[in-house]
Amino acid sequence: MDTVAIVGVGLIGGSFGLALRQAGFSGSILGVSSPRSIDQALQRGAIDRGVSLEEAAASADLLFLAQPIFGIIETVGKLNSLVRPEALVTDVGSTKQTIVAEATRSLTRCAFLGGHPMAGKEQRGAAAADAELFRGRPWILTAETDHPVALEFRQWIGRFGAREIVLDPAAHDRLVAWGSHLPQLASTALASALQDRAPESAAIAGPGLLDMTRLALSSYDLWSDILQTNAPAVEAALDAYIAKLQQLKDDFATDFAKGAAFANSLRTR
Repeated sequence: MDTVAIVGVGLIGGSFGLALRQAGFSGSILGVSSPRSIDQALQRGAIDRGVSLEEAAASADLLFLAQPIFGIIETVGKLNSLVRPEALVTDVGSTKQTIVAEATRSLTRCAFLGGHPMAGKEQRGAAAADAELFRGRPWILTAETDHPVALEFRQWIGRFGAREIVLDPAAHDRLVAWGSHLPQLASTALASALQDRAPESAAIAGPGLLDMTRLALSSYDLWSDILQTNAPAVEAALDAYIAKLQQLKDDFATDFAKGAAFANSLRTR
């Protein structure tokens, strides 16, 4: 793997470039993004130069699509006539069924491996990129493959300190609705309720409220694509959470115990 092209050099794409360099990658890292993002990524050292999608696809061994979901889908639809047959295309989309279906339909000249690193920040852009962003985090892949570039890509994931997990697209989308999308919506709803009903509570807020509302800082521009492409699973998780909140009023003790057990399991994995 001599040349990597990052399409969408924001937080995740920029962090991927920095992580590659930190882990010892000595090849060329190209960036395809807006002029502002390219400038930020160059300043951080996440890429070597900015190029067009056409130039990137013509030379890259690995095309790393780190755009919002609908941007990934649009890019996948353009790549088939541009890519090298021996190349691998992978992505970081937060939902997988729609992306993998489009890749299966559109990409016939090269391999595709769906991916989702479970890492991020509230900040966006290459200026917030971090070579350590993936360390200790799951990196979900949608299939096992012996494609040569995929095997090397998986080795780099390990060098980043990430934990590879293989899930089919449907299982991925169901699990992230619970483990990622629901926490975001719960944080957003809490902050929105406080803004509506008790904005003055900010004056007496302690670290608990700061922790609980951290995700509410996230941008809807980013989450809109996620919620649209995983609507049934998100709705099911929300319905269950609403029911749990209603039930909580009748039995605090049981749910405190269940909640503590789950929270402890997250911290001792």
